[in-house]
Amino acid sequence: MQEITIHDKVFEPYITEEQINTRIDVLAHELDTSYRDASPVLISVLNGSFIFAADLFRKMTVPAEITFVKVSSYSGTQTTGNVKELIGLDYRIEGRDVIIIEDIVDTGITIHALLSQIKNRQPKSIKVCTLLNKPSRREIDVPVHYAGFEIPDRFVVGYGLDLDGLGRNLPHIYQLKTEHHA
Repeated sequence: MQEITIHDKVFEPYITEEQINTRIDVLAHELDTSYRDASPVLISVLNGSFIFAADLFRKMTVPAEITFVKVSSYSGTQTTGNVKELIGLDYRIEGRDVIIIEDIVDTGITIHALLSQIKNRQPKSIKVCTLLNKPSRREIDVPVHYAGFEIPDRFVVGYGLDLDGLGRNLPHIYQLKTEHHA
């Protein structure tokens, strides 16, 4: 894996496609174990989680359904702190086990807003499954029940994560390169 440039920003290799696939195998097994007597509804948060959600969903063996919502709180590399619901949940989840699938949980603002909206629909349970967990950035304490990787406070792209729409199609995850001064 080599460094890549998106716009004027340089990113260095961080998590390989193989590491991602191995971790998704583990997460799918954990979800299959937790929901072996249930039929959960996965709610994938677009746009970032669609690749992760598809790979995870295909590896699960329990009967499950998937739907999508689109919320946004980012502009460039910075969160705006303002969650906008762009595409709402039009799926019946009352009395159902719900698993929210995220690409990354960092400030907690987006997942907190989504959890509030979903709780109002009276599901049986709600769990959060994220590929990347960045607890050092939390502004709101939110539950993360299943996490692929815990990462430091560095901006990342690849495997669904983007910088202004670019980088989602990369099979690996890259982190923003920082200049090291001697």
